[in-house]
Amino acid sequence: MLRKKRILVVEDEESLLKLETILLTVRGFEVIGVFTGKMAIDKIGVEEFDLVLLDIMLPDIDGFEVCRQIRKDPRTTAIPIIMLTGKKSQFDHDRGVLCGANAYLVKPFKSAIIIDEINRQLALSGAGA
Repeated sequence: MLRKKRILVVEDEESLLKLETILLTVRGFEVIGVFTGKMAIDKIGVEEFDLVLLDIMLPDIDGFEVCRQIRKDPRTTAIPIIMLTGKKSQFDHDRGVLCGANAYLVKPFKSAIIIDEINRQLALSGAGA
């Protein structure tokens, strides 16, 4: 049997983390959720993930810095990162791309768009189903 694709969801808002976890779990993904940037960096350093869904506004290290840290580590540099954020400005979008995000999606989001983007990024990375 094929291994489920593992997604690390980094979201400090508990209700959104639950919503995203349910959305992805019913689509057949294995989801690990964390609330802070530090938790994300610690988790990705010791476990394997196929993709990261990353909020920008976190209580400790912001998502831009988390993204940079993931890109710096040779073991995690190729993992697709989708930023999912309330920050809508072109400036923030450009910062997301500059720090290494593969995609930048804005909240509130449509679940179909998130799923399509996740599947697209997994296919591009060679981790597709």
